[in-house]
Amino acid sequence: MTTPARAPAATTRAPLALPEFIALMAMLFATVAFSIDSMLPALPTIGVELSPAAPNRAQLIVTTFVLGLGAGTFFTGPLSDAYGRKPVLLAGSALYIAGAALAYAAPSLELLLAARAIQGIGAAGPRIVGMAIIRDLHSGRPMARIMSLVMMVFTIVPALAPLGGAAVIAVAGWRAIFASFVVFALVSGLWLALRQPESLPRARRRPIRLRAIRGALVEMLTHPTVKLSVLAQVFCYSTLFTTISLVQPVFDRVFDRAASFPLWFGAMAVVAASASFLNATLVIRLGMRRLATAALAVQTTLSVAMSLAWLAGLSGDALFYAFLFWLMTVFFQIGLTLGNLNAIAMEPMGHIAGMAASVIGSISTFAGALLAIPVGLLFNGTPLPLTLGAGGYSALALIVMLWMRRAENRVTP
Repeated sequence: MTTPARAPAATTRAPLALPEFIALMAMLFATVAFSIDSMLPALPTIGVELSPAAPNRAQLIVTTFVLGLGAGTFFTGPLSDAYGRKPVLLAGSALYIAGAALAYAAPSLELLLAARAIQGIGAAGPRIVGMAIIRDLHSGRPMARIMSLVMMVFTIVPALAPLGGAAVIAVAGWRAIFASFVVFALVSGLWLALRQPESLPRARRRPIRLRAIRGALVEMLTHPTVKLSVLAQVFCYSTLFTTISLVQPVFDRVFDRAASFPLWFGAMAVVAASASFLNATLVIRLGMRRLATAALAVQTTLSVAMSLAWLAGLSGDALFYAFLFWLMTVFFQIGLTLGNLNAIAMEPMGHIAGMAASVIGSISTFAGALLAIPVGLLFNGTPLPLTLGAGGYSALALIVMLWMRRAENRVTP
């Protein structure tokens, strides 16, 4: 078994053994999923306690976190290029902890939402800088292998987080979830500070140049394939965030299964995680564009069918299991689209890869969360806002993919 290569002249500390390195990176990556999914069981209680006149507003706890994450993603990468990986990641962790502490004590929903936005900005540190550390120390196939191993560990978090959140609520109340965020960030931050050497030596750091950032933005937003891929990602993220925001209210108010929601959600997450493995198998044969387009076409069709089933009067267990199957296909579709769309957008941007990754991640995440908010607030005690919203955004992403194919065909001799 090999160990990560040491960044030249960065530190005299010995590099981590590969198993510990993978475990640390997986924990950093898991910050976002843990911060979102473990909150889902708490939404009904928070809505009743902090927004009794409009309890549905509690689902904004998810989208405001994502908005902060999108904003933080934009500048976290360039800051880590200029000041080093560890200082920026640890600063992000500190901001995340401050946001969690403020949320713990928040007396109103408005202050809680502000705290969640702060948390999201801080969470961009572990999310973006963790990826940069892997890129600093590895490249090519070894990097792909490590990323695969990290993602295998990472996929466990969405399956277990709602169950863990429900357990914390049962023992200590919903505010204790924010205390668990503080503990999680302290453990991962201290682990990184004490064990992981700095991966970007001073000689390789690049100062922040506003002209370079502006030039990268112009280049990306004028490149036909890149801008259309980012737009498709926006709609795919809208599908994902709409689903995450509304899935718990649907389980609770439509199917009266709030108590068993964490178990169902965990089972779906495990099954849906297989999409990444299927994608790795099929993408070489079918290509990124064709696979993403096909997945969006299927999802649009299934969303229309699910909406029609509800309108036709399907009810009881038949409706629940039909909805469960549809929900699984949504998460499965995300696994077949987001990675491919990101790769399509990054393909022409190799000369500004770091900046491009930050800009693409920021725009798609932030805009996707913004579009999910109005759909989430339309929840009316039926699954229709969710199925129509997810289906509509999938259809828009499909239209963009078809538009991309036509644009590329026009410029291809």
